[in-house]
Amino acid sequence: MREFIVEADGGSRGNPGPAGYGAVVSDAVTGETLAEAAEYLGVATNNVAEYRGLLAGLRTAHALDPGARVHVRMDSKLVVEQMSGRWKIKHPDMKPLAAEANRVFPPGRVTYEWIPRAQNTHADRLANEAMDAGARGEQWSASGDDVEAEALREASGAARTRAAVTAVSSDAAPGVPGDAAAAAAGAADAGTDVTAGERAAESAPGVGERRPASPAEQQPPGSAAPVVPGDAAAVAAGAADAGTDVAAGDRAAESALGAGDRAAESALGAGERRPAGAAEQRPSGLSAPRPSGAAEQRPSGSSAPRPTGSAEQSRTRGWSAAPDLGAPATLVLLRHGETPLTPQKRFSGSGGTDPSLSEAGREQARRAAAALARRGTVQAVVASPLARTQETARIVAARLGLDVTVEEGLRETHFGAWEGLTFGEVHERYPDDLSAWLDDPDVRPTGGGESFAETATRIEATRDKLVAAHAGRTVLLVTHVTPIKTLIRLALGAPPKSLFRMELSAASLSAVAYYADGNASVRLFNDTSHLRP
Repeated sequence: MREFIVEADGGSRGNPGPAGYGAVVSDAVTGETLAEAAEYLGVATNNVAEYRGLLAGLRTAHALDPGARVHVRMDSKLVVEQMSGRWKIKHPDMKPLAAEANRVFPPGRVTYEWIPRAQNTHADRLANEAMDAGARGEQWSASGDDVEAEALREASGAARTRAAVTAVSSDAAPGVPGDAAAAAAGAADAGTDVTAGERAAESAPGVGERRPASPAEQQPPGSAAPVVPGDAAAVAAGAADAGTDVAAGDRAAESALGAGDRAAESALGAGERRPAGAAEQRPSGLSAPRPSGAAEQRPSGSSAPRPTGSAEQSRTRGWSAAPDLGAPATLVLLRHGETPLTPQKRFSGSGGTDPSLSEAGREQARRAAAALARRGTVQAVVASPLARTQETARIVAARLGLDVTVEEGLRETHFGAWEGLTFGEVHERYPDDLSAWLDDPDVRPTGGGESFAETATRIEATRDKLVAAHAGRTVLLVTHVTPIKTLIRLALGAPPKSLFRMELSAASLSAVAYYADGNASVRLFNDTSHLRP
């Protein structure tokens, strides 16, 4: 019996937005590519596009040999788990696509395997080609590669990386603290504020932004209520004018959501129903948005965009006729308190010394616990396995009268050989590796750490599991910078570089609500009002 490998992928630029898929069929023995398929879908979500890619791959394989066995490889954990029968399919748009995919070959002739995004580049490229073609109003064809556009994208990325490294290391950039470790990379305790790259370049004088506050102008590290987020993301990004208070976390929470604790209470409250008015529209994200890489805002195109007014478009257009979906699963996201490494702004991920909280960090955890106890909405506490998150979670859980559940998927990124180093030290020792890492979310740190793309895949799967297990409940996740920023990015459908444009303070609170229709609503981000005296 002949055996095929089907690799499929799909994406949406907007989620929902212009979407498309790609699929490739190869011989399981020789590895030879036998057929490719791609199509622009018009307006659709990531998950719909992924399922359509799967369906196209299976149909293409069936056309080649109806009697073959097929092994499907995809980087969508959601599709693989649902099609393998381990996860229930709840979304009404997915059910008919999954049923159709199951009918292409007889039961037992198709197997499924999840693979990292980096191993699914062929199908991903086809999906992007299709979306690009659709954007031009053209039909995708196998010869339709936009080589010139791809070359321009690569050149642009390389230029940004060079600019970032120059801004971080040059004496001509007085706005970036001399120890650019924390400033540009935000290596504060979790390295994810490794906001390097574009933010470091933007903060350097001469590009139209004022100089960010110098280290002397920021609140001294280690205090229980830091004014500047521990990551110093705002410093590198030029988030505030020189000499001004860069407590973006506090003010952003208050100005965007209402004043202090009242806003947080509303944002973190359990049992809220989905609003129905157009004026109340919320940002939406897919229940399983794919981890995105810089190249990952994945457009795709096809000659047959769906007509305006299609059933799918009408479902995503507004809320005026939206049904009441009941209480969402609300994930309240608490970053752990400070450790001795936080004020030093050193990379501190899953592969380092696993530091415990400092006394300042324990005080921050106690203040967060008191604030959460006042709100009274948290029904469960789940924490990363690392020491700093476990200690923070125990302090909070004791105040709330709850137990702590450990979730391995919530751990921080592994920063390889960079663990314990400042950004400046990494730039000095591993300049080429750092440049590549800043420009590509699929690149790992020196020494075989974890890429941001791999982290996103892990966080995506963890999120789906927790949301399914806690439908309609409010759950506190005690975790780190990268996981929290990734959850926010996925909920917003934002590109990977958005990680470098967020600042996240030690012991800050954020919140995301996940609805039964697969949409997400960011309720709160980087609230530190509870840390003020």
